[in-house]
Amino acid sequence: MAVARMRHSFVRIAFCSLLFGVVSCAQTPAQSAASFDALVDDVVQRYRLPGLAIGVIEDGEVVYTRTIGEVVAGSGEKVDADTLFKIASNGKAMTTGVLARLVDAGKLDWNDPVTKHLPQFRMYDPWVTQNLQVRDLLIHNSGLREGAGDLMFWPEPTLFTRADIIAALAHLKPLHSFRSRYDYDNLMYVVAGEVAAAAGGASYETLVQRELFAPLGMTRCRVGGFDRESVGNVAQPHMRQYDGNVVIRADEKIVPVIPSAAAGGIRCSLNDMLAWMQLWLDPDLKSRDGKPWLSQAQRTALWSAHTPMPISKRQRDWDGSRFNAYGYGWRLSDVDGVWRVAHTGTLAGMFSAVNLFPEKNGGFVFMINGDGADARAVLNSALAKHFTAPDNAKPASWYAQAIEAERAGKPAEKRAPDTSSRRLALARNMTQQLGVYRDPWFGEVTVCAAGEEVRFASARSTQLHGRLMQVGERVLVDWDEESVDVEPWLHFAGASLTLSKVDPDADFSYDYEDLAFTRVAACP
Repeated sequence: MAVARMRHSFVRIAFCSLLFGVVSCAQTPAQSAASFDALVDDVVQRYRLPGLAIGVIEDGEVVYTRTIGEVVAGSGEKVDADTLFKIASNGKAMTTGVLARLVDAGKLDWNDPVTKHLPQFRMYDPWVTQNLQVRDLLIHNSGLREGAGDLMFWPEPTLFTRADIIAALAHLKPLHSFRSRYDYDNLMYVVAGEVAAAAGGASYETLVQRELFAPLGMTRCRVGGFDRESVGNVAQPHMRQYDGNVVIRADEKIVPVIPSAAAGGIRCSLNDMLAWMQLWLDPDLKSRDGKPWLSQAQRTALWSAHTPMPISKRQRDWDGSRFNAYGYGWRLSDVDGVWRVAHTGTLAGMFSAVNLFPEKNGGFVFMINGDGADARAVLNSALAKHFTAPDNAKPASWYAQAIEAERAGKPAEKRAPDTSSRRLALARNMTQQLGVYRDPWFGEVTVCAAGEEVRFASARSTQLHGRLMQVGERVLVDWDEESVDVEPWLHFAGASLTLSKVDPDADFSYDYEDLAFTRVAACP
């Protein structure tokens, strides 16, 4: 694998960063750099990652950067510190930062009803519609199921618009009462992006460029449409296939505007992410106009605990955590008694993590362009110990083995059932179930014969097309696209059709459980 890194001196390694046009340099002991190298090498090799970019900040300065692998596996085009990665949900903090700028400018208040800025906004419950405030869009307390409605933009690409997403909210039934608990929600961030656009008088994409990228000098970051070839150096997502990595959902020549941009549609380079982190670690840093980018009041608002979050077993066992909450676009917790402000980002074939330790004036970021769920968990925890408990640091192998033990000990009810006996579902045996079905927020799907087999096809989700397979008395959909790896059971009852995950512990963004189809026509 190709490796790009900074030059070594005899005893110490010097690192420099460019922030708002000023070069800032620091030094870290060669021993620390060597330990970071060993950790990164282990994780990259263990999980056979196609590419990775990582940076570490200590005492406010960038002390370690490293890039490994390729933008596209096998291309020879090396990942470097300017390579653009999809940062996914790490963009949520950028969305809340833009909103906070609008609050500072007097164009918005956190307690404004959403309907003040978006009169068309409706939730399933009229009382919630009237009382849901801008702040509620950001803290995952809407009462909707985790990941509710994500099928409108996941798996990407889809044909849904932001207007479709806002209209769909009126049909998504809550699972819990409003403001009663935490359930991760992407749709509300899409709404938040449109609130920003309404209050700021420009599109979400324009606001991010104007209020964030330009004043902070984040010159490589992109949001919205762009020409991939002219921008260049854009990492592509990968999945594992046999012994190698293959590109999935490759960017078109013109990368389109996507409806989910405010929830997770920003791309940035390692250099830009390090500048973003330094801004948060030093409240005295100014933007390019010489003024504070945010007031202290808004910095505090974004990093205040607004919704309590459950503490996972892994957090207790690995991190000794006793506090866990969500701010505005940031997760707040403690690791070994040290305050952490962080987030992760997940898209198909793209994984990222940002960790800040304000009391230590440091943190780290890394971005992966491959199947990196376990790699991220290992790196995230091992790197955190550098700041919170360096004398208790564990090798990557310890975390990797712990993950495997968790997986082996998973209760039967959370394991995917064996579907290896699957066989083709025959159209002649399903004549009573065939037809056109409609869900009030997801739209139409067809369950229709194609020769001897039966095909499921969504009208507006281009990736959700596949053939029906019989497993005993049950029927599932085997998706055509290999990267769509969460299959649903189909449950027919008269003219009704509902779906559920074959693997009950699969990614929540495949929110099949929120679908309620009614047959509206015969197959064409």
